Amino acid sequence: MRQRGFVKVSAYKDADFPLPERKTKFSAGYDFCLPEAVTLEPGKITLVPTGIKAYMQPGEFLGLHIRSSMAVKKGLLLVNSVGIIDADYYDNPENEGHILLALLNTKEEALTLPKGERVAQGIFYNFLLADGDEAQALRSGGIGSTKS
Repeated sequence: MRQRGFVKVSAYKDADFPLPERKTKFSAGYDFCLPEAVTLEPGKITLVPTGIKAYMQPGEFLGLHIRSSMAVKKGLLLVNSVGIIDADYYDNPENEGHILLALLNTKEEALTLPKGERVAQGIFYNFLLADGDEAQALRSGGIGSTKS
């Protein structure tokens, strides 16, 4: 049985780029490489495709973090600081669970990131529930689709 991992979304299934991977034995994060070059305009938020979806167990989520080299050297921010990918985001009907990075270019000039650039890293986490939590609803769409 599959526990947790990554798969290319159908729109990128034939694209030549690696699935997220850890680079060292003690790394926590799985590096996400860009499946295509992207240009980020100064001061603008850009939704950058990763070509990836993530599967995991109930009680887990994938936290997305900007790589420190992207933040420090290139002035990129992940707009929501930490992206949270819930287990039920995988294969949702709106976008197949495609993980997009909401990046902000803080520099005063456009920045082009080449195909294959390692931009973000994903870390799988466990989470706890509060007493009395009885949530039963399931996701019905993509980004920002959780309904109350």
